[in-house]
Amino acid sequence: MEEENVRLQKFIASSGVASRRKAEELILQGKIKVNGQTVLELGTKVNPKKDVIEYNGKVLKIEDKKIYILLNKPIGYVTTLDDQFNRDKVVDLIDGISERLVPAGRLDMYTSGALILSNDGDFINKITHPKNEIPKTYNVTLKGIITKEEINEIENGVKISLEKNEEYLTRPAKVKILKTDEEKNFSRLQITIKEGKNREIRKMCEAVGKKVLALHRVKIGNINVKDLPIGKWRFLKKEEINSLINK
Repeated sequence: MEEENVRLQKFIASSGVASRRKAEELILQGKIKVNGQTVLELGTKVNPKKDVIEYNGKVLKIEDKKIYILLNKPIGYVTTLDDQFNRDKVVDLIDGISERLVPAGRLDMYTSGALILSNDGDFINKITHPKNEIPKTYNVTLKGIITKEEINEIENGVKISLEKNEEYLTRPAKVKILKTDEEKNFSRLQITIKEGKNREIRKMCEAVGKKVLALHRVKIGNINVKDLPIGKWRFLKKEEINSLINK
């Protein structure tokens, strides 16, 4: 890091523990200590060369070796790093890597597909922050035959409920019909959004009266998992990393 004194949340993110937004939560939850003292102020500045910063009793250090990974997440795995229910975690699928990796965003347990993990907090913040509008593309299988009117609703924005029952109008989306089958009564769509609210695609479809039967994220930005088997991972190429950073 170039400057001596940096904001605590930026240092935490650079250490690879969490994204910058998640780092702010850790501070407010009283989980971070600086020189043995719990710190609750987000504006706190630290000197990485002199101060001792701890999370859960572990001294944090800046990760010199930056890791960027693309995983084709299977169904049944959670993106949380510490799961109270002892469920399978996506980080368990990344073998041979000793660095602590953090998922960039999340996919719910029953959604498969493209997930990026890294120990570079600034990179994670870059690709997850809504202002950067990194597109995410999903293949969605719905129960029933979707109508043009319902597609228009999704494309123009629908009202969904967030975690605290707060009503939210989704931003415009792109929708492409991949297949409809009247006999088997399902529709398959490709939906691209530029935000990432919790279970957003599912809630968008429910808002127009359609139940999601299967959900698979095929692409983040221009990076897809088409040739990557479910449950497997690979390192991101330099040009792929740059395509997200320079978006």
